[in-house]
Amino acid sequence: MEERTLGGTGRQVSVVGLGTWQLGTEWGEVDESQAMGVLAAAVDSGVTFLDTADVYGDGRSEQLIGAFLGQNPGADLTVATKMGRRVEQVPESYRLEAFRAWTDRSRANLGVDRLDLVQLHCPPSAVLTSPEVSDALETLVAEERIAAYGVSVETCDQALDAIESLHPVSVQIVLNAFRRKPLEQVLPAAAEAGVGIIARVPVASGLLAGRYTRESTFAETDHRTYNRHGESFDIGETFSGVDFATGVDAAAAFTEMAAELGPAGATPAQVALRWVVQQEGVTTVIPGARSAEQARANAAAAELPELGEELLVAVERLYDERIREQVHARW
Repeated sequence: MEERTLGGTGRQVSVVGLGTWQLGTEWGEVDESQAMGVLAAAVDSGVTFLDTADVYGDGRSEQLIGAFLGQNPGADLTVATKMGRRVEQVPESYRLEAFRAWTDRSRANLGVDRLDLVQLHCPPSAVLTSPEVSDALETLVAEERIAAYGVSVETCDQALDAIESLHPVSVQIVLNAFRRKPLEQVLPAAAEAGVGIIARVPVASGLLAGRYTRESTFAETDHRTYNRHGESFDIGETFSGVDFATGVDAAAAFTEMAAELGPAGATPAQVALRWVVQQEGVTTVIPGARSAEQARANAAAAELPELGEELLVAVERLYDERIREQVHARW
């Protein structure tokens, strides 16, 4: 699989990675055998970048990855985790003492001495411009608890502030055919600063796979049920913040476009992933998977030819006509 350099780390990572929120059970139950199968299938397919967080299943996702690393000591993988969502979301919670405790816990979960990449996990905006936070993160690097740090953000303004103030090696942000705003300023600013872009929610929580109808339902433990209206965290993480009915209808149009104008034999989800991969400035895209088959299909998107101009224009028009009004100004 094609690899790209992750910001200033010098690390080469696969253009399609694996997001492991699903392994923490917030997408319905995934048993240990199923989770290990997902990890194995992804890595066998060329994935070298895994993204997790200390709150995914209260550490379960990290622990499963740690078990996989222990069973595959020769695997050349970059594992990115996140910290900061285990406490009250106020700037005062983001201090060096807490950072040390959180990274100690993640190192134990993953079974490593030093974390490859730690990202602040969608913190309050003030955290992203704090000199004290910047100093604390640099201290973690100096103490060799972490090799590098990045940020995961909700809004484009937060991304721009972080790039200017914290100088992270990477910014993780929602980017897909239904969330195009990062293309305007964030990706160019990151490229100029040498900051990697990790694109999350690339299939809009499954909408762009084209399998849902307005009547589709999800497990009670699935955030697509319990966070449908932003009850538990930012609504932009669920269906990219798009109203479900609107998203389903727009996704049906996307599916038609993918079939008519996309690479022969590609699924809508693969076309959605390919769209992200070919955006200038993207380092890696991190779709999730609940089965080995899905992990392999996601990885195969990296091998698709570049999408043609006719499809790209059609996707942009779809966004402008059906999606922009709901999401563009908000994030």
